[in-house]
Amino acid sequence: MRDTLKSKAFMRPVRLLNMELRSRFGGLPNWRSLMRSDADRWATARQRADGPKVLIATSVGSHLIANTLDSTLAVALTLRQARVHGFLCDRVLPACLSCEMDWWPDHDHFVAHGPTRTLCRPCYEPAAAMWRDMGLTLQTLGRFVTPAEREAFCKLANDLPEAELDAHEHLGVRVGMHARSGTLRYFARGTLDGEPDADPVRRRYLAAALIATTAIDRLFEAERYDVCVAHHGIYVPQGLIVELARKHDVRIVTWNIAYRAGSFIFSHDDTYHFTLMTEPVDAWSSLGWDGRLQSALDDYMMARRTGAKDWISYQEGSQQELDTLSAEHGIDFSKPTVAAFTNVLWDAQVFYRSNAFPSMLDWITETIRYFARRPDLQLVVRVHPAEVKNPLRTRQKLVDELARAFPELPENVFVIPPESPAGSYAIAAAANAAIIYGTKMGVELSYMGIPTIVAGESWARNKGLTLDADSREAYFELLDRLPLAEGLDDATRKQAAKYAFHFFFRRTIPLDFLSVQRGAWPPFKLKLDSLAPLLPGADPGLDLICEGILEGAPFVYPAETLIQDGKLSH
Repeated sequence: MRDTLKSKAFMRPVRLLNMELRSRFGGLPNWRSLMRSDADRWATARQRADGPKVLIATSVGSHLIANTLDSTLAVALTLRQARVHGFLCDRVLPACLSCEMDWWPDHDHFVAHGPTRTLCRPCYEPAAAMWRDMGLTLQTLGRFVTPAEREAFCKLANDLPEAELDAHEHLGVRVGMHARSGTLRYFARGTLDGEPDADPVRRRYLAAALIATTAIDRLFEAERYDVCVAHHGIYVPQGLIVELARKHDVRIVTWNIAYRAGSFIFSHDDTYHFTLMTEPVDAWSSLGWDGRLQSALDDYMMARRTGAKDWISYQEGSQQELDTLSAEHGIDFSKPTVAAFTNVLWDAQVFYRSNAFPSMLDWITETIRYFARRPDLQLVVRVHPAEVKNPLRTRQKLVDELARAFPELPENVFVIPPESPAGSYAIAAAANAAIIYGTKMGVELSYMGIPTIVAGESWARNKGLTLDADSREAYFELLDRLPLAEGLDDATRKQAAKYAFHFFFRRTIPLDFLSVQRGAWPPFKLKLDSLAPLLPGADPGLDLICEGILEGAPFVYPAETLIQDGKLSH
C-alpha cells in the first residue's frame, strides 16, 4: 500500500502538466518578441525610467491572469518613466495561493511535501523567464530569507498550540488569519470542521505566512518603494504584502478581474473586498442621470441574466421560470415570499467588521430557524451556482450542510440547489424582499427595486440602498418587519441605478489591447504587435490605471461621457 501511495505521489497530474504547457507555450505574453520589434523604444524607456519606484507584487508565477496583466502594467509604467520591479516566490514557500487540493493525485503528497516537488518549478520558472525577457528587475522572496530561517519558521508553525494558530502575529502582521484564509481556499471549504488534514495544511500555510512576512518586510526595508501593486490583496502571500506595504508607508494598489468582459477593478489602499463597501457615496450619488445612461445600464443588466457581456458569469443556463420552479419545488409565489441568495462558503474568507454573523453558514441556518417560526412567509434559498460552476469547486456544499442542520426543512422553506437551472432574477422579481450575506447580487436587487436586507459583507452595504444589519439583534429586527408594504421608492431606485452604473461601468476599467477569449484560460490575450498601444494616450483605460498607480488618482472610468446610442464606446 505504501509503495502504491508513493508512486501516486510522484505522478504528474494532467492539470499540472497543462499549467506548465500553458505557461511555456502561449499562456504568458511573449515580451521577448515584442521588445525585439520595438527595441529602440524599449531601450530608451528603460534608460529614462527615473520616476516613482513601483513594486509589481505578482508573487505567484502560475496565475496566468495576474502575470499577463501585471507584466503589461510593468511595461506601460516603464514607458511612463516609472522604475519598476517585479516580485515572485522562487520556490521557497511551503504553501501559497497557487495550491489547491485537486492539484495532487494524492493529497498525502501535499501534506508531506507541499508544492515543492510538483508545482513550484512550473509556477516560478516560466514567469521568471518572462521577467528576464522584459529586462526589468525581478525581486524574489528567497533572496530575503535564509534556509535556516525557513526551517525555524516551519518548526514554529508546527509547535504552536492549536488554540494560538489563528491569532498568531509576526512583525505586526496577522499571519494566523491569512494562513487560515489560505487553508480554507486550499480545501475549498468555509470551515475546517471534519477535514482530517486541516491541521497539517494550516500549519503549512502558517509557516508560509511567517516566511513570506519576514522576506517581504526586508524587501520593503531595502528598496523603499513608492507604490506597490498587488493582485487580489488577500490570501498568502498577497494579503501579507498589503499589510506590510501599509506598515512601511508604501502606497497600495490592488486589482482583480471584473465582471464585464475585458475590464478590471482597481482600488487604492486595500483589497476591493473592503474598498467597495467603504467607498464614499458621493463618488456616484451626484452622477448626472438621463435616459442615455439608463438605457445602457438596462441593456447590460438584461445581458447579465445570461452572462452574454461578462467573462465571469454563473447564470448561463439558469433561466428556469417561475411556473416550472413552482411545480418542481412546490413554491406558491402568490404567498408573501422572501428570497435568500447565498455566496460560496470558502471564497474571500477574511475578517469583516460589519458582519452580523461569524459566517455565512451561521447566517443561513439562523435565518431558516427564524422563518420556521413565521408560517405567514415563504423563504426561498437560492444556493449560488458558483458552487458547481467555479473552476475551484467547493468541497463544502451548502445543501449538504443544511441537510445536516435540518433533516427535514420547515414546510415554508425551499432550498434551490446550485445545479438547478432556476432563474435567480425570476425568483428575485417574485419576492417581497431579499436577504443576502456577501453576494454581489445586492447591487442588482436594489436596481430591480427589491428591498434587500444585508447581513454580511456585500458591496451593496453602506450605500443607503439596502437595510444593513451589523448585529444579530438588528438583523432579526429587520426580519420582524417582513413582509414589507412596498418596494423601493422611485428616488431610491434612481440612486440604485446610479450605483449599479458606477459599479459595472465606472469602477470597472476596460482595456482596448485585450482580446477576450471566452471559455479559455486565461480569458484574454494581448492584441499587441508593438509597444505603441501601451504608450501614454493610446488607451484611455490604461492611462487611467497608470495615473492611479503613479499619482494616486481615482480608479473611476468616465463611462458616462462615452455612452453613445445606449452603448459604451471606448
